[in-house]
Amino acid sequence: MKKLMAANWKMYKLAGEAGETAAALRARLDGKLPADREVLVIPPFTALGATGRALAGAAGFALGAQNFYPSKQGAFTGEIAPDMLLDAGCAYALAGHSERRHILGEDDALVGRKVGFGLAAGLAMILCVGEKIEERQAGQVEAVLARQLAAGLAEVPTDLSPDKLAVAYEPVWAIGTGLTAGPAEVADAHKVVREHLVARFGPQTGAAVRILYGGSVKPGNAGELLGIDNVDGVLVGGASLEAESFSAIVTA
Repeated sequence: MKKLMAANWKMYKLAGEAGETAAALRARLDGKLPADREVLVIPPFTALGATGRALAGAAGFALGAQNFYPSKQGAFTGEIAPDMLLDAGCAYALAGHSERRHILGEDDALVGRKVGFGLAAGLAMILCVGEKIEERQAGQVEAVLARQLAAGLAEVPTDLSPDKLAVAYEPVWAIGTGLTAGPAEVADAHKVVREHLVARFGPQTGAAVRILYGGSVKPGNAGELLGIDNVDGVLVGGASLEAESFSAIVTA
């Protein structure tokens, strides 16, 4: 199982900046990308073309999208369809990122529709789950993860190829705050996710689906995080915006 090292650039970078950063990342990792690592770059929609061109032909690199609407086409002003993402060169897409859940109001059911629809369209999907600080303080972490996983995986076929799905655990209170869940907290949450995956897909597939950690991942803590049981990669925000810092995370 290769560790998936994903860069989520969110609403940052114009096309030219994105292309330059992707090219710099590729150059820094040329001949240095560990054999057990896969790099995924997830730029804004407007920078997909420039980023894809900069990464074209680079072994071990993939292009992803931050969002889509679960329909092949239609009157959905402002939205984008999975086929459009595939046409732009995307191999992956996110669903359920905390910012889409808690800022843009996407509920568990919509997230589940996106995961199932994206897989059926041919995208590999990353389902994001995680608790808010008040939920953690109330002892509801396991319940929150169970609810989000049940809905998020509801439309995923049980004969899933495990390389087509990943789950990213991102405690909401650790995203962009500089706070990081401690090793025990990460291990406990990822164990819960793994148990649900095994229950949903069986021991073989459930053990092979990658679980990523997201939440203030930096060069200084990436190695420790990647050494925790059931941490099969990272989903990086701010520290992925510069080629120097993200390449250090990729090789941690």
